[in-house]
Amino acid sequence: MTVNMTKGQAISLQKNDGGSLTAVRMGLGWQAAPRRGLFGTRTREIDLDASAVLFADKQPVDVVFFRHLVSDDGSVRHTGDNLVGGVGQGGDDEAILVDLSRVPVHIDQIVFTVNSFTGQTFQEVQNAFCRLVDETNGQELARYTLAGGGPYTAQIMAKVHRSGSGWTMTALGNPANGRTFQDLMPAILPVL
Repeated sequence: MTVNMTKGQAISLQKNDGGSLTAVRMGLGWQAAPRRGLFGTRTREIDLDASAVLFADKQPVDVVFFRHLVSDDGSVRHTGDNLVGGVGQGGDDEAILVDLSRVPVHIDQIVFTVNSFTGQTFQEVQNAFCRLVDETNGQELARYTLAGGGPYTAQIMAKVHRSGSGWTMTALGNPANGRTFQDLMPAILPVL
């Protein structure tokens, strides 16, 4: 059963049987919003990029994004860059796979971001979402709709962080500006 998350909401990544999830996929989907012009409505392709920044004690130690598809330890993997989006109706345009059982113990948080590499704002995006899927069985666990459009070019979507012996996901949905994850670091640090 999917949990439709709201900004700031957290869910445990423990299974109903008391076990822990071992592998999850953070999926991102979006569509270009139609724009009205002199000759009717049209859409312009939008290149959103998903990134995962791995932190140890509030210090960034690794990142996974379209130019570095696998974390140095191999526990986090990006499935590849989508330059246009468009699935938007539930499927993932970009995804980051996290093998929670292989994440080194010193990594305590993984922050997921999305940014417009081409600089378009979220006013030009519709049907954007991030979702967490149990990678072992394909079951969607949680979905967070990136609502609100707005004059920003990025969003700090969610974080997965250690909680006792397991993991918890928190929906963040904080707007930010920047074309790359490096540009977003000042907006990421306050949510750690």
